[in-house]
Order: sequence, then C-alpha cells, then structure tokens
Amino acid sequence: MGKRKYFLDLNDLQYKQVRPPLRKRILHFIIWFSGSLALTLLYITIYTSYSGSPKVHLLSRHLDDIKLKYLLANRELDSSLEAITSLKQSDEIRYRPVLSMDSVPGMIRNPGYGGVDRFTNLDGYIYTPLIKSTRIRIAEMKNMVRVQDQSFSGILDRATEWKHEMDHLPAISPVDPSFRLGDGFKFREVHPVLGIGRMHYGQDFSVPYGTDIFATGDGKVVEAGYNNYGFGNYVVIDHGYGLQSIYGHLSKILVAKGDMVKRGRLIGLSGSSGTSSGPHLHYQINKYGSPVNAINFFNNDITREEFNEMIEAFHSDSNFR
Repeated sequence: MGKRKYFLDLNDLQYKQVRPPLRKRILHFIIWFSGSLALTLLYITIYTSYSGSPKVHLLSRHLDDIKLKYLLANRELDSSLEAITSLKQSDEIRYRPVLSMDSVPGMIRNPGYGGVDRFTNLDGYIYTPLIKSTRIRIAEMKNMVRVQDQSFSGILDRATEWKHEMDHLPAISPVDPSFRLGDGFKFREVHPVLGIGRMHYGQDFSVPYGTDIFATGDGKVVEAGYNNYGFGNYVVIDHGYGLQSIYGHLSKILVAKGDMVKRGRLIGLSGSSGTSSGPHLHYQINKYGSPVNAINFFNNDITREEFNEMIEAFHSDSNFR
C-alpha cells in the first residue's frame, strides 16, 4: 500500500499523517486486490498445468483403481476359464465316450456372432479396449458354463440310464464259476438224449444236483414253471433292452412269475428235469427273441471266493430283494 507520509501542522506544531482522499484509497485498494488476484490465478494456472488439480488427481486415482480391478477380474477369468476347459475335456474325453454319447458340436460350444459388435455402448472411454475384451470374455464364459451345464445334465440322465442298463445286463455267471463248463453255443452232431444232430443254443454248466442258481441281472420273471419242450423246470427273466436269460433243467424253482429280481438273487436249484442226461444247468440268453452266445456276457475267470464275495455284496445292497 506504500509508505505512510506525514506533514507539519503549523497550527499546533504537530506531525500528522497525510490521508489521501477516499476515492484515491479505494482505487489503491482495487489495484492492490486485482494484482494479488492476478498473481494467485497465475500461480494456480502454473501449478495445475504441471501437477493437475486435486479433482483431476482424484479422478486419475479412481481410474487407476478401476483399471486394477479389471486386471484382477481378468486373472480370475483366466482361472475360471481353465476350470471350465478342464470340465470340457473331462466331458469329451471321459464321460461321453464311456457312455457312448456324441460330442457336443463345436458350433454350440463356440457360437459365432456374425461380426456384430454387441458392446458399442462402451466406446469412447479411456480403457475401452480393456473393458470390451473383459465383457467379451465374460460373455464367452457364460456360454461355456451354460453349454457345460446342459451337457452335464444330459450326461447325468444318460449315466442314470446307463447304470439301469448295466444293472439289468445279464453280466455274471449263474453259478459258481469253479464248476466246469459243458457244451456251449454250437451245433451238436449227436444230442446226448435224442441221439440226433441239433443246435445247442445255450451254455451248459456241469454242476451237481441242488447247486445254487443265481439271477445274472436285474429283471422281471416272465416264466417260472415246467417247460414241455425240453427245459423241464425253468425260469425266464426279462432284463429289458431286448435281453432275456433262461435257466433250464432245475430241480427247484424259488421265484414266481411276475417277481422283480436283482442280480445275485437265488432263483432255483440245479437238477436234471426235462430233456437231460444228468444234473446240469442250461443257461441261455436271447436277444430280441434270438439266441446269442451266453459265454460273451460274463467273465468266468474269477475264483470261487471272489464269486461268493460278489454275491454277498449284491445281498448287502439296500435295494436287494
């Protein structure tokens, strides 16, 4: 504001401060305030041009945080995509081949979008490429999860059906496998009883009279009684899927027509009823009404102890009856 000035008042011989007119003082104040304001604005302009304003700094930090979150999200996506890819490989390499299911077509697992940019609303931002790539990967992952969920649902349905089919398949020996096998699926030039050539459609087991005979698969007893065409006392079990098993020449039948039986259930005792030259079991499998070689349906290369353990395991099943 300048130095103070004084003058000598001759009237009272005292120095008094020189006071300029009010208008002049106001003008000086305006000049001083304007200069100070101009310097302040100049300082702020220079400062912000080099270091930015606090608001800009805040926004910059916020953008950096967003970028970091997207980068971390992409890492999580990488991990999730690896897990989904592993599930896909298990699906295609393990489950579907075992269950005889076709692979999921590639156009379903990886559908195209016809070059349409579905994320144009994300254009114009600082990190548009990063945001778009992340959204695209999320969309791809959603599709992969959806397809895999549907695939596993189909596999579960097929596995349930497959287990049902395997349970019903006549897949074990009807007697202790330590007993000797007799005549199999072949043409016999001389029938042991009739003395003529005849096709033998079953697999004989040379077992003593009264040997336990077991159901070889789950199913329904459709015949249980005496057969006038050579089988004598016999049991027929319908396993579904076009398969029936026949147990002939029994001495005793332990099931009745209409019974639902499980694999390993005792259904009768061996004998020599019907057209038979001695005690044995005639075991036969028909597929859609035509006899097939029964030897192809079971593994006879197990010990008596292993067979008995298997039968015990069937009996311990809570669903066994």
